[in-house]
Amino acid sequence: MTAPIRSTGRASALGEFLLMTIGAGLLVLSVDVFLAPGDIAPGGVSGLAIILNDRLGWPIGLTMLVLNVPMLALGFYHLGRFRFLVRTAYLVLIYSLGVDLLARYLPAGGISDNLLLNALYGGVVGGIGTGLVYRGGGTVGGTGILGRVLQLRTGMPISQVYLLTDGGVIALAAVVFGWEQGLYALLTLFVWGLATDYVLEGPSVVRTAFIVTDHPQAVAQAIVDRLGVGITSWPAEGQYTQEPHTVLFCTISRPDVDALRRAVTQADAEAFLVIGHGHQATGGVVRAGRP
Repeated sequence: MTAPIRSTGRASALGEFLLMTIGAGLLVLSVDVFLAPGDIAPGGVSGLAIILNDRLGWPIGLTMLVLNVPMLALGFYHLGRFRFLVRTAYLVLIYSLGVDLLARYLPAGGISDNLLLNALYGGVVGGIGTGLVYRGGGTVGGTGILGRVLQLRTGMPISQVYLLTDGGVIALAAVVFGWEQGLYALLTLFVWGLATDYVLEGPSVVRTAFIVTDHPQAVAQAIVDRLGVGITSWPAEGQYTQEPHTVLFCTISRPDVDALRRAVTQADAEAFLVIGHGHQATGGVVRAGRP
């Protein structure tokens, strides 16, 4: 009975390390191909290393490795101790050493002289890499450790955490490289956060609908007949009018938004409808007659 469990756990751990390794590789490409050649320092330890490389000539990867030591100590106490230390030390080594090793085989000036392209693609590639690392249960050290601690404790989106933890590095980059470079770094940081959120949470492919109505049976039946989705309801009271109402809730796909709106309007022209975005929906009632 225990052998399959151990095998499943081992396979899961290998899958996580594969995700982290691919993510670290993408981070290396982001630095060597897009960020360092354009003197774009979008915060974090890598941004500091790019600045120090320009001013003092220190190798970017080795500098990142040295700067990560105190961050590893912080993460050890807040993000899982030895499990965190093993994973993060593994990623820090791949990321730091990979930056210096891969740079030897790439054009010194990168693949483009266009700073806007470097900023955008550096953010996209780096954000995807960071998302894969997080999905594998690790971090790449640096201010990413601080950001992960803040995200877990506050629930803030990664994009907002980046703005808080890396703003000082971007300001320093603006002083060192010029304000235009600082603006490009800020753009990279923004795109980086969006790409990371996308990998962690997925695309917004689900729509959530809240309907406040005085004719719940008619509205619910119209939605079921038109879309074949499950509906949840609960009683509510208007705080201004003190009148009783019913709130209906359901999830639909993006192409069904107009059909839902028409069904609700036809059943109750005075119903209050709010449609929001969702990332995932699991369980519930299967659509009748639909795959």
